Amino acid sequence: MARLSVEFSTLALRNPIFSASGTFGHGLEMQHIVPPTLLGGLVSKTVTLKPRPGNPLPRICETEAGFLNSIGLENRGVEAYRRDVLPAMARAGTCVITNIGGEKVEDFEELARILDGEDAIHAFEVNLSCPNVQEGKLPFATDPKMAARVIERVRAATRKPVLAKLSPNVSRLSDLAIAVEAGGAHGITAVNTVLGMKIDWRTRAPGLFTVQGGYSGMAIKPIALRCAWECARSVKIPVMGCGGITCAADVLEFLVAGCSAVQVGTASFSDPATLARLPGELDALLESAGISDVRELIGSLRIPRLPSPSEKVAPAPANTARGPREGVDAANALGGAASS
Repeated sequence: MARLSVEFSTLALRNPIFSASGTFGHGLEMQHIVPPTLLGGLVSKTVTLKPRPGNPLPRICETEAGFLNSIGLENRGVEAYRRDVLPAMARAGTCVITNIGGEKVEDFEELARILDGEDAIHAFEVNLSCPNVQEGKLPFATDPKMAARVIERVRAATRKPVLAKLSPNVSRLSDLAIAVEAGGAHGITAVNTVLGMKIDWRTRAPGLFTVQGGYSGMAIKPIALRCAWECARSVKIPVMGCGGITCAADVLEFLVAGCSAVQVGTASFSDPATLARLPGELDALLESAGISDVRELIGSLRIPRLPSPSEKVAPAPANTARGPREGVDAANALGGAASS
């Protein structure tokens, strides 16, 4: 068997596979299908200071190769999370990352302060990137200075590792990655959903009440992979890839791009047992490739490069000794090969 254990900042993980926030409940709701001890960890639904009812219906609709959502961070608030969820999560037997969200910098800081003493939580994921709150105009999703400020305030309020979850809906993701690293983040989650929309041309109605929402599913994998690679090559802190992962090969692609771990989200909606199968499939793929340790793949992308002038190969000299007939025969032979 291949070694699947990895390190993510100060977290020692049995494998690099996590559930993604908002797609798996808080984690234990699915334990009858996916035992949490099979996974590297669980990421909770977003927790906010006060209860949130979420956005009006409809707030989920299927699309090509995925679906759109505009849930709006529906949750029962931090006190209900502490009272009703965390006692059970303390017995999960795996790493627990609590995703925290807010509309003001102070919201994030207060959440980290309230939850810092909870032993069931191993790390925080700071949701800087939800596209379904304030019409996707949260400044810390797009402004590096604001993103860094949130991370700084959360870091000051907790002793636990802090991950910054970034948005793909920006022009220069590397600027945000560098900013949150400078703000003290221990790691980055790359990325959240891609903005999209759906229209029924017959009724002229949008698929979501909010018109636009977060698009997820296998179709966004190339976007998420590029985002994760861009983050990994821009910072020294570890990156957790997220977006469009449906199989073990997808997991390994994100690791080669530079991620130390991954999150699986939308795939769990079409097949809730996906997460349970992935560790075994990962081991089988590594064994078939003769790789004994999954860490060998992390950041191993081979970037093509042009040869330097000294490496350029000179063309073979023409054979001037051949006679006219030999030249004709050679040309005919080449023509025959090209047309066969």
